Amino acid sequence: MSATKEKKRFRLIPQVMILFAIGILVTGVITYFTQRSLSDAAIRQQTEARASEIGKEVAASIREYPACDSLLSYWYAHAGEMQIEYDAEYGEDTETAAKCRALTERHPGIQLKYVTEQQFNAMAPEDQRLYAEIAYSWVITRLNQIKRANHIDFLFCVAADESYGKQFFLLSAADKGAVRGTSYEEVYTLGHVVTVGPDQQEAMRRAEENSSHLASAGVYVDYYTHLGEAEGHPVFIGLTYNLSEIRASAASQAHRETLYAMLFQIFLSLICLLLVFWFVLRPLKKVQANIRLYKQTKDSAMITERLKQIRTRNEIGDLSNDVTELTSEMDDYIGRIESITAEKQRVSTELSMATRIQAAMMPHVFPPFPERPEFDIYASMDPAKEVGGDFYDFFLIDDDHLGIVTADVSGKGVPAALFMMASKIILQSCAMLGGSPAEILTKTNEAICSNNQEEMFVTVWMGILEISSGRLTAANAGHEYPVIRHPDGGFELYKDKHGLVIGAMSGMKYSEYELQLTPGAKLFLYTDGLPEATDADGNMFGTERMLSTLNKEPDAAPARILQNVRSAVDDFVKDAEQFDDLTMLCLEYVGAAAGNGTSEELEIEATTGNLEKVLDFVNARLDTVNCPAGSKMKLDLAVEEVYVNIANYAYSPETGTATVRVEVKNDPPTVTITFIDRGVPFDPLAKNDPDVTLAADEREIGGLGIFMTKKLMDDVVYEYKDGRNILTLKKLL
Repeated sequence: MSATKEKKRFRLIPQVMILFAIGILVTGVITYFTQRSLSDAAIRQQTEARASEIGKEVAASIREYPACDSLLSYWYAHAGEMQIEYDAEYGEDTETAAKCRALTERHPGIQLKYVTEQQFNAMAPEDQRLYAEIAYSWVITRLNQIKRANHIDFLFCVAADESYGKQFFLLSAADKGAVRGTSYEEVYTLGHVVTVGPDQQEAMRRAEENSSHLASAGVYVDYYTHLGEAEGHPVFIGLTYNLSEIRASAASQAHRETLYAMLFQIFLSLICLLLVFWFVLRPLKKVQANIRLYKQTKDSAMITERLKQIRTRNEIGDLSNDVTELTSEMDDYIGRIESITAEKQRVSTELSMATRIQAAMMPHVFPPFPERPEFDIYASMDPAKEVGGDFYDFFLIDDDHLGIVTADVSGKGVPAALFMMASKIILQSCAMLGGSPAEILTKTNEAICSNNQEEMFVTVWMGILEISSGRLTAANAGHEYPVIRHPDGGFELYKDKHGLVIGAMSGMKYSEYELQLTPGAKLFLYTDGLPEATDADGNMFGTERMLSTLNKEPDAAPARILQNVRSAVDDFVKDAEQFDDLTMLCLEYVGAAAGNGTSEELEIEATTGNLEKVLDFVNARLDTVNCPAGSKMKLDLAVEEVYVNIANYAYSPETGTATVRVEVKNDPPTVTITFIDRGVPFDPLAKNDPDVTLAADEREIGGLGIFMTKKLMDDVVYEYKDGRNILTLKKLL
């Protein structure tokens, strides 16, 4: 089983099925609610049309009596005085029939159903009451017939007050005990007053404005139509319907239709899925399989032959053709990539070789002149690309004159490197022919200008140090200002006069100047890559920050000074890309008096048993300069660490010799101890310093000894030369 858990894959058909299922579910929900909404609208529309017809029939039944308006007002005003026979049938034995006979006897020839407003108003009060009771019973009977014929839950006629908040019942056709809404659970007789809610108030108000209105209130629906007025109050005919059964039937129908629709969609979806699988997924799977086969075999001819089997004349066929063309193009592309990669590897190899050649052309072994104690010099060049246009050089013109050069070629990369190598050779050749720095720069400029078709140029600072006197003669061809430190002082810019850059114009003459270096003085040279080092925000390192860094340890050896500056630049730019070549050189003038110091060597068999002899030899030399006890202890610890490492590992399992050289200088008091062996090559400074903040069991084994040695000494330098390991320790006393 694979150690890494394979990422779960999802198949297309299940995904499509899920999408279809979601679509069917959403469509079903939409269909159901749409059907319910349409059903409710249809029920409401049918109910309103039916109620309108019934309302007209009820109104006609009431208004068939010519004295209708007077009767409505009388019923309203004398509701408590009337004796009414509800739902009376026409027969001889009813109270209503007896009342009709009595009224006919009092008013011979009168037709009771056609009593006019004038006839009614002309009657005596007793007769008015009698006629009102007769007409009321007839109307109630007719309303009950209408109610039963149309299956209405409640049919009534009411007079509303000014706010429509109360209903005064005039007529009420309903079966006794019938439920009307949730509040009216009995048949309301003439004169009964009921308080109604906001919905019915609004319905009556809108009915008076528009003749009729249908109001919804749950499963009960009220319909109101305006009939007239009674004693100044509006009179309405009201109908109440219970729509629960109708709505239940509509809901059932909506459920049924929704179910049928979803089943139909499922059936269609299955057919669609089958077609998608057969005409889409199967050919796609073939294309996918051939793509994977191509990834394994890189055989485009075989893939082309296999993909010809897909004959669909649609987008999948186009995809198959595109994959066929892509595999052929991929073969060509891979071939080109392989060719380009081989070419890049060749160029990379050549650039790497050019880097080594360029580095080898500049002095790179330090100390370069161990036999010359009058001065100490150290330099470094870090190109921005594989090769750079900066260079430094120093060379002995004769026994008493040291030539020093720093230069910066215009441009970067290979062109600058080629121009740099040519410039360096010309400059050194002119210097070896003799002359002052100004004369050397003049000759170099003429030589470069004579064949400078690319019109490149180089800035140069050149100085010649007279070793015996410390007199430095220098000339500047457009280069950065040098930095000088006199003994017991700080590093400062020396703003010398600049001449035109080398290679810009022939016929140029350069001026020179002199500086007097005293023992302990230092000269620091650099190219513009140092002050112009830029961080991610575009800020430059600058000369002020450079001088501040130099003055943190002004007494340090040249190698340590360059290390401090480089560390400060790295901390400043952080992860920003190096923009320009960065070259530095530091010279410390010790002076001719340094030759008065002593240098002695001890060659001994490199065994741990000879450690005491080595320490005695070193301490004897230290006693000659009255070495302080603290410095002597540090030197003894460092000597013991280095010598024991040579004895244990340089020739293991055999043994060999080790040379210990002690050089003592008087001004300034300095001790330099050099260890030389011919054992296996080993650079103890190449390993990173251990993290001493960690616990002992968390750190890597080894490295503490050389780390301690570097901390105890002012300078530690290693080189491998002529088959020898050379480790030099320097300590200021």
